[in-house]
Amino acid sequence: MSISLGNFASFADRLNLERIRSDVGTISSSISKLRPPQEFFDIRRISKPANFGEIQSRVTYNLGYFSANYLAVVLMFFIYCLATNLLLLFVIVIVGGGIYGINKLGGQDLVLPVGRFNTSQLYTGLLIVAVPLGFLAGPIYTMLWLVGASAVTVFSHASLMEKPIETIFEEEV
Repeated sequence: MSISLGNFASFADRLNLERIRSDVGTISSSISKLRPPQEFFDIRRISKPANFGEIQSRVTYNLGYFSANYLAVVLMFFIYCLATNLLLLFVIVIVGGGIYGINKLGGQDLVLPVGRFNTSQLYTGLLIVAVPLGFLAGPIYTMLWLVGASAVTVFSHASLMEKPIETIFEEEV
C-alpha cells in the first residue's frame, strides 16, 4: 500500500472560495440559533424522566432545539483539549503550516543553501516529523475523551431537561 503525496497537494484545491463562503453562512446561521444561557441552564425545567419513552422524547426534542448550544459545548471541550495538550496543538500547527507553506510554493522547488527540495520531498519530510510527534501527542486518546465527555454532557442535559409546556399541548392536539 502506497500513499500518494499528490493527495496532499489537492487538499488546497478543494478549499475554494465558494465553499468557504457557504461554511461561513452556516456558522452564522448556527450562531443565530443559540439559545440564551437563562434558557439553556433553566434549573426549573430539570427533572428525572419517568421512563425510557420520555427520555427518548426529551432527547429528540432537545437535540433539535438546543443544537447550536450543544455545538458550542463540544467546541469548548475541543478548545480545552488543545489547551491541555500543547504537543497536539503544536503538531496541528506544524502540519497545517507545513501544508500551507508547501502549497504556497505552487509546485516549484524550495531552494535552500543546503540543497534543492521538490514538493514530494517536502511532504515526505513533513510526514517524517509529524508522525512521531503525532504518536507522542496522543490524538486518539484526546479524541476519545472529547467524544466521551461531549456525549455524556449533551445526552445528560438533553434527557434531564423537560420540554416546554407549549410543546406538550401541541403534541396532544
